[in-house]
Amino acid sequence: MTKSRSLFALFALVAAPLAGQQPAPSAPATVTLTAAEAIGLARRNSPTYLQTLNDRGPASWGVRNAYASLLPSFSVSGGMGYTGSGSSTFGGSTFNQTSPALSSNYSYGFNWSLDGQVLSQPGQAKANAHATDADITAAEVGLVADVTTQYLNGLQAQAQVRVAEQQLQRAQEFLQLSQARYSVGQATLVDVRQAEVEQAQAEVGLLRAQQTASEQKLTLFRLMGTEPPTAVTAVTLVDSFPLDSPTVVLADLKALAAEQNPGLVSARARESAATWGVRSAKSAYLPSLSARAGWSGFTQEFTDENLLLAQAYAGGLGSAANCQFQNDLIDRLTSPMPYPNGGKVADCLAASGLTLAGSDTVLSAGVTQGIRDRNDVFPFHFEKQPFQASVSVSLPIFTGFGRRLRLSQAQAQRDDAEQARRARELQVRTDVEARYLALGTAWKAILVQEKSRQAAGERLRLAQDRYRLGSGTALELTDAQNAVTRAEGDYYSAVYEYHRAFVALEAAVGRRLR
Repeated sequence: MTKSRSLFALFALVAAPLAGQQPAPSAPATVTLTAAEAIGLARRNSPTYLQTLNDRGPASWGVRNAYASLLPSFSVSGGMGYTGSGSSTFGGSTFNQTSPALSSNYSYGFNWSLDGQVLSQPGQAKANAHATDADITAAEVGLVADVTTQYLNGLQAQAQVRVAEQQLQRAQEFLQLSQARYSVGQATLVDVRQAEVEQAQAEVGLLRAQQTASEQKLTLFRLMGTEPPTAVTAVTLVDSFPLDSPTVVLADLKALAAEQNPGLVSARARESAATWGVRSAKSAYLPSLSARAGWSGFTQEFTDENLLLAQAYAGGLGSAANCQFQNDLIDRLTSPMPYPNGGKVADCLAASGLTLAGSDTVLSAGVTQGIRDRNDVFPFHFEKQPFQASVSVSLPIFTGFGRRLRLSQAQAQRDDAEQARRARELQVRTDVEARYLALGTAWKAILVQEKSRQAAGERLRLAQDRYRLGSGTALELTDAQNAVTRAEGDYYSAVYEYHRAFVALEAAVGRRLR
């Protein structure tokens, strides 16, 4: 009877604080983040991925440039100049520049060259562009794998926080139970102190689990290339991943990886580019064709017009004197010439562009104006030059073994690219099979850890009942609680290790599998 009353009092003391205890309301998360949102932000902000993405523009322009090299190139040029008066020597001859002159010129034309290297450029550029696209795809696959893996790490850390919270709750219940049993004489002070130690350790474990969760989320935001929008403790990862048994087939995975793995696609494209490089090197033994055509013009205007007028005046005087001389000869002839006016020039001054101004002989106004008009050409009254065009065919005979050297280098690069592609194929097959085996192992580990967790939970319930009834010890209950915590932590580790193994398998294949 006394024992029954003691047990009744013990249960009353334990039930009273437990009935009044309410779970502390968790602070609402101000920001939630799903895996898809994290991947989307990473695609827009990841510095490493954006660096790889920047290679697409030059690769695309490389293809355009390769095709444009098949077309002729056009060029336009023009210029202006000034030449002072004086003498200059060129080619052993001396030239006198009596007046400073302004000059201008223009030229435009096209140049077209065609050889084997030009013909092989489009194929090589397209192969390099294909390799660049594959590199970008590989970078994206790697980014998705890294972000997803880190997101899983964050989910695992959050799960470990919940495990630590449950451990703290069990430690608090154990402390209350031991205090209640001690108050009725059913336990010793050693049990109470043991419970207090367990509670303190559980509190420290919770703090560490929370710290780990914050660090994992900070690492996730770093991979995403952005800052947390709020305090990292207020960010909650809310996505979940299906926990289904793997149904993938190894042979199908290998075939899929051989076709779609971006690293392998890039290696094949670079091998193709190296093959085009060999073709380009071999084409150096073939002739090359080039054609040119162009138009040009120039102007030259003397700045000292008086010098031009003086030269014209001196020439006019000489022409007029010669004209008068011929008239005098005609007058001495005995037989008249069969021409109008006997072949004589009626006015030698007018015929020579001269006229009388009083008693002085000067250039006529028409001649003076004509000289000035012909000199007023700078800068755009060009004198056109004849059209020029040429076609040539060139065939190098001996280049000091330069062509053979370039061919040997191109062949070595092609062989290196072939071996790199083979190595990549072997690596992909190895990675796929290893990740497949790891996935199967991770799934089996989940099944084992689930049984362990259930056994640990049953052991804890038995230990709690035994301790309440006074047949168990505090050490037994403590061991059972710690075993549950380890089992639950190991279970969540196995679950997220399985998800990480699936992500690693997807990265090895080069595409999503679920």
